Amino acid sequence: MEAKLMERLEAAVARLEALSACGISERGLPEIGVDVSSDPSILAFDDLMADYGARVSAAAEKIGGQVLDVTKLVLDAFSVQKKLLIEIKKTQKPDMAGLVEFLKPLNEVILKVNAMTEGRRSDFFNHLKGAGDSLSALAWIAYTGKDCGMSMPIAHVEESWQMAEFYNNKVLVEYRNKDQNHVEWAKALKELYLPGLRDYVKSHYPLGPVWSASGKKASSAPLKAPPPGAPAPPPPPPASLFSSEPPQPSSSQPKQGMSAVFQEISSGNVSSGLKKVTADMKTKNRADRTGVVSASEKETRSSSSSFSKAGPPKLELQMGRKWAVENQIGRKNLVIDDCDAKQSVYIYGCKDSVLQIQGKVNNITIDKCTKMGVVFKDVVAACEVVNCNGVEVQCQGSAPTISVDNTSGCQLYLSKDSLGASITTAKSSEINVLVPTGPDGDWGEHSLPQQYIHAFKDGQFETTPVSHSGA
Repeated sequence: MEAKLMERLEAAVARLEALSACGISERGLPEIGVDVSSDPSILAFDDLMADYGARVSAAAEKIGGQVLDVTKLVLDAFSVQKKLLIEIKKTQKPDMAGLVEFLKPLNEVILKVNAMTEGRRSDFFNHLKGAGDSLSALAWIAYTGKDCGMSMPIAHVEESWQMAEFYNNKVLVEYRNKDQNHVEWAKALKELYLPGLRDYVKSHYPLGPVWSASGKKASSAPLKAPPPGAPAPPPPPPASLFSSEPPQPSSSQPKQGMSAVFQEISSGNVSSGLKKVTADMKTKNRADRTGVVSASEKETRSSSSSFSKAGPPKLELQMGRKWAVENQIGRKNLVIDDCDAKQSVYIYGCKDSVLQIQGKVNNITIDKCTKMGVVFKDVVAACEVVNCNGVEVQCQGSAPTISVDNTSGCQLYLSKDSLGASITTAKSSEINVLVPTGPDGDWGEHSLPQQYIHAFKDGQFETTPVSHSGA
């Protein structure tokens, strides 16, 4: 009996020594300094890039130019994420400041892509914007728990792609009958994330990255004071994808408007900022002032007065029932994510902006907007487009009714679940409806008639749309 017990003990010790020789600690985790590049999750990431990443790269090579440049940056961002995943297996979980510093290499690549969409609008703006917005999916690596303010990793990847899909669909529609290389690139980019990255995260990191319990500590960059006599630092860069500081509340911002005036009056120092008007500054003594108003001055005054009529930009929930999105100009990343089926969304006076509504709402109204894009999931009652010019609306879920009134130029993207929607148009022109036509993500475009023939037959008028046929 004792001999058998000794044999079992010796066998157990031999197994422990073998595990130790392979670099496995008593906790079952890789020890510091051990090469984790052969870990199954890392090898699966290599397979992801070899399959889906290679398709995007091959399609971009056929196009070249800025599309190839932005594709290389996208693949660089994935390569950086692989390096971070390797480091995570050898690093202890950091605090928020340490996490921001840890993810800094990934954020730098993302900022490079975003910089390509700034400045003069490129002919490939939709390619650049779609690629740039898609990289927010890589932020799943920053998920640290249910209280971190992010969706779960799988849901985060899917939601991030929905933001980029708006521009990706534009590429598919624009080049569908012009250049199949662009169509191939757009499809490959989508497959890189769905199903590529999504399935990878689902298989290996459904609850977020797993940090090492006994690894090295992540370092956070200390703030260094500038040396005496050094020039002032440059202004801060644009907001990055990862930030350890929450947005500043409105109460901490400097007062504006009448609040600032009353605060200045109560301080008793009202005239400190006033300038003294000398004799040569008075209008009656200035030679450059005449009684004739030039045409340029009239134009300037009219444009300034029209601008002043527009109120300040607004994106807020009013009385807990209505989301007000007003006077947004040039904002491509507007998001409403905390909504429910009892709330409505009213979009007014926006221009050259994109709004994404993540969740089911009761009603959506788009009023007096120009070059506005709206992406929503589900609507209970209706989506209404009124008094607009050049708007695009995409339904990713279901919508029983869509109405377009007094609008010039409107593109409606319908999902498979919203093909049964009732579309009503009145006093509108250039209305196109795009519907999915196949499993490859192709879109079929249908124009709604805007001219009708009314004929009196059998005691009543019969109305039929005008049909045009080419010679």
